[in-house]
Amino acid sequence: MGMNITEKLIKNHLVSGEMVAGKEIAIKIDQTLTQDSTGTMAYLQFEAIGIPRVKTEKSVAYIDHNTLQTGFENADDHKYIQTVTSKHGIYFSKPGNGICHQVHLECFGKPGKTLLGSDSHTPTGGGIGMLAIGAGGLDVAVAMGGGAYYLAMPKVCRVNLTGKLSPWVTAKDVILEVLRRLSVKGGVGKVMEYAGEGVKTLSVPQRATITNMGAELGATTSVFPSDEVTKRFLDAQGRGEDWIELSADTDATYDEEVTIALDEIAPLVACPHSPDNIKQVKDVAGLKVDQVAIGSCTNSSYTDMMTVAALLKGKSVHPDVSLVIAPGSKQVMNMLAANGALADIISAGARILECGCGPCIGMGQAPATNAVSLRTINRNFEGRSGTKSAQVYIVSPETAVASALAGVVTDPHTLGEAPLVSMPEHFMVNDNLIIPPAPEGECVKVVRGPNIQPFPKNTKVPKEIKGGALIKVEDNITTDHIMPSNAKLLPFRSNVPYLADYCLTPCDPEFPARAKAAGGGFIIAGQNYGQGSSREHAALAPLQLGVKGVIAKSFARIHMANLINNGILPLVFVNEWDYDNIRLGDEFVIKYAADQIKGAVEGQNVMVTLVRTGEEIPTRLNISARQCDILLAGGLLNYTKEAK
Repeated sequence: MGMNITEKLIKNHLVSGEMVAGKEIAIKIDQTLTQDSTGTMAYLQFEAIGIPRVKTEKSVAYIDHNTLQTGFENADDHKYIQTVTSKHGIYFSKPGNGICHQVHLECFGKPGKTLLGSDSHTPTGGGIGMLAIGAGGLDVAVAMGGGAYYLAMPKVCRVNLTGKLSPWVTAKDVILEVLRRLSVKGGVGKVMEYAGEGVKTLSVPQRATITNMGAELGATTSVFPSDEVTKRFLDAQGRGEDWIELSADTDATYDEEVTIALDEIAPLVACPHSPDNIKQVKDVAGLKVDQVAIGSCTNSSYTDMMTVAALLKGKSVHPDVSLVIAPGSKQVMNMLAANGALADIISAGARILECGCGPCIGMGQAPATNAVSLRTINRNFEGRSGTKSAQVYIVSPETAVASALAGVVTDPHTLGEAPLVSMPEHFMVNDNLIIPPAPEGECVKVVRGPNIQPFPKNTKVPKEIKGGALIKVEDNITTDHIMPSNAKLLPFRSNVPYLADYCLTPCDPEFPARAKAAGGGFIIAGQNYGQGSSREHAALAPLQLGVKGVIAKSFARIHMANLINNGILPLVFVNEWDYDNIRLGDEFVIKYAADQIKGAVEGQNVMVTLVRTGEEIPTRLNISARQCDILLAGGLLNYTKEAK
């Protein structure tokens, strides 16, 4: 029987386990990436493991999140990352060089390789045929040290693309259509593998837009074939030698299949406050717009920006709209400046931002109170923009420009004939903002600023785990709820004690103080708890506050792994009605905790005693034998050090 692309990639990197959906497997990691929001912690953890030099083929540290300097904290973290990476054999992408996912496509990504990144949008690399997975920083630290990455063998969903895109319909509309059909939970436990005749009509940047937002499906990752289109992109980047062909066998089988007719899609928009709240642009047309932001790792490629420039040329932004544009990399900005397109963008009245994440993560350009902001980003969770009352809509660059010119949400078809923007034969390659590591053996002093504080560490599981219900939250709580990531807090990513005072405050401002006063306890949650980013701080901050476990109806993949990695129990209600019967402040006891955790590996329930009634609440702890040992050790760091 033939194999699909996902199976081929996993088989070629399989270290242990059986390739049966749901079974735990371990894969070898070829490349890693970090960004500065998660990277400082990842490198502190790598240092704690005690391995002198990374063992991957290529590891890269990017500075793209915390680039606004309102104090010393960000600059100090950047200096720490630059020096610690130089010492340990990791490449360093300086501030201004661009967004990690865009730059990695340009400079380092290779078809057929595995990539583990401490950012949930690492699957962008699937656009050139990589098995690219987002994970917590500690998982990335272990991978840099040569350790395998463990995950449940995913199901593979074939997304069959037919036809080709009509004018004014974009790759962004393709992934919004997938989200419309499958929802933010539709990809959980799956790899989305794109196939069909429509694939060859999509460029690498278009494919990367689609794989980027596979993260919003909850998918493990997304992947495209590596074909002649991929080869042309790599040739244009001067990296033709990195290309290999990668395709599914003709008799490959899949667990699921979805068919998308590219020629039947219309321009789409994700309405507040979820990426799967999809409508056609024409159905939202006429809504007054206050701000438009174009950029992010989803839509900041050279071809995206050239399209934007062509549409803005000779026109003016509506007087009531603030249009901000952030090219995805120095390469993109440099080429726009060289060919005159940047002048067209500036002349139209757009504000040019530094090459970085910026507005997508609330790092600058927060909208006004109650403002409507159209953005070409990947997430529109409430408050993520930096303004809780803002209404953020996710659109394509074409819809964004049409709306910025008109002052209201506007279907791009109204702009007339669509511009034809082609991939350049040769990109401008100038990697002078990428710093290679020091030669092995050279002495490098690691510089640590005062904002870098020790991160919390758990201890081995006690005989009994006791604690109260510290907070009770609803379905679809995101990592932005658990650990807010706005411009005021991002500079403190290396200071978990400070960040902990803001943990879950969007849900309950009193939570941190209550958790401290109680000496820790449990979080009670609904469905899909922890969806969103890979930020490990959403587990570290609760650990700092003494959280011993989260009892939820279900968990998002990366957050569940981060909880386990930090020794926090991710317990799932067997009977969802038990959620309804729990009150804030209820006390719980897990008796014979170590024995119950061991029993969970065999499928036994973990019984949580509700002290108020004496009732035993059955919960599932969906863990492998290895994860059991991690929990018993008090987290992955303890487990890794014990195993050395």
